[in-house]
Parts: sequence; C-alpha cells; structure tokens
Amino acid sequence: MSEQIKQYWHEFCRKHNLDYETPVEAWAFGATQKDADELASLVDKGIKTATTSAYELYSKDEAVPKAGEWSIILDGNQQPVCVIRECCVEIIPYNLISKEHAYHEGEGDRSYEYWRRIHDDFFTREYKEIGKEFYPQAPMVCEVFEKVE
Repeated sequence: MSEQIKQYWHEFCRKHNLDYETPVEAWAFGATQKDADELASLVDKGIKTATTSAYELYSKDEAVPKAGEWSIILDGNQQPVCVIRECCVEIIPYNLISKEHAYHEGEGDRSYEYWRRIHDDFFTREYKEIGKEFYPQAPMVCEVFEKVE
C-alpha cells in the first residue's frame, strides 16, 4: 500500500474513531484503467453497492471478502476514491445471480440483460486468461457493500 493510501486510511480512521490497525484492503474494480475510473465513480456516487467476482479465480493465498471488512476503492491511477464496508458476501452460481444484485451493481442501464452481457464477456476473458472455460454454473463471490466515505 502506497504512503498516500496509508495516509488516506489514517485520516479516515481518525474521522471515524477507528484504530489505525483496523485491517483494510485497497483495490480497483475492472480490468482496465477506464473500468476502474468508471466503477469507482459509481461507488463514490452511491450508485454501485454490489460487485461480483469469480470464486475459482481467487488465488490459494487470497481470502474471499467477509461481511464487516473495509476496503479503499481506487481509481484507474491507483488513487483513493472512497471507503466501503462489506455488508453481505455470498457464493452463488453465476446463472442464479438475481436481477436485484445486477441492479445494485449500478452499471449501464442497471438491467439484468445489460449486466449479463457485460459480465459474460468479462468472465469469459478472465477464465480464458488462465486457460479455463467460463461456464454458467461457475461459483461467484457476490458482495453487497456500503460506501462509508
């Protein structure tokens, strides 16, 4: 974590009366700088309050998020945009993700059809990069979060 991000977290902790040692992760959404900028902006505006990631693509030493955990959302230049806190995390087969979850991801016109098209393409690419084929029942980590600041 860069010094700038650490300072951002320390200031957040001071404002919210949290211990500086409270665990936090800093990360960006998406696969490109443009994605990271757009999605961080949606979170910052309170539009994006959910996300989905492929459970099978987590590395063995990478923990799946848990309710109550804190994250600093970064833009495409790895600059802090806002802080979120996980509310709910579930592992759900891709083809069973609800229209409600898709809506809360806040992307495009917020329709399930838009969400499905974008995520079909995204996960197909992600799986292909590691030599696997994406499939409709793939387990997904579905997160619901709140922007705190």
